[in-house]
Amino acid sequence: VVFGRPKGYRGSYRQWQEDHLPPQVVFEILSPGNRPGEMSRKLLFYQQYGVEEYYLYDPDSNSLEGWIRQEGILDWIETVQDWVSPRLGIRFDPSADPLVIYRPDGKPFVSYGERSRQAEQERQRADRLAAKLRELGLDPDAL
Repeated sequence: VVFGRPKGYRGSYRQWQEDHLPPQVVFEILSPGNRPGEMSRKLLFYQQYGVEEYYLYDPDSNSLEGWIRQEGILDWIETVQDWVSPRLGIRFDPSADPLVIYRPDGKPFVSYGERSRQAEQERQRADRLAAKLRELGLDPDAL
């Protein structure tokens, strides 16, 4: 997450091409190929280049760790249960499986699959309403 830079697609974030502005918040999702040494190097990299918050999630074990910049270093967050990101205002609940992240308004973020399911339900509902309007002799596209 980077504030202060224009939105747009980037295959990867290149700080030197972005006015040297570091990401403020970084989320890493572990995959089976990640190695502990690699992740340690990433943490040091983010510390060196000014990241404010760093979160590391392992979906296989449903574990979440976090670090926050204090006095110039990324300091480990002892417990991320109900931790609120100072920069984003989002709250983490790693006791749920899978991890639940709550928006600043207290509502949970929904997964991509759930969002797709909701969109499909809304489309089907809209189709049914349009069909009903046509049965009543009304053109839903003209309303």
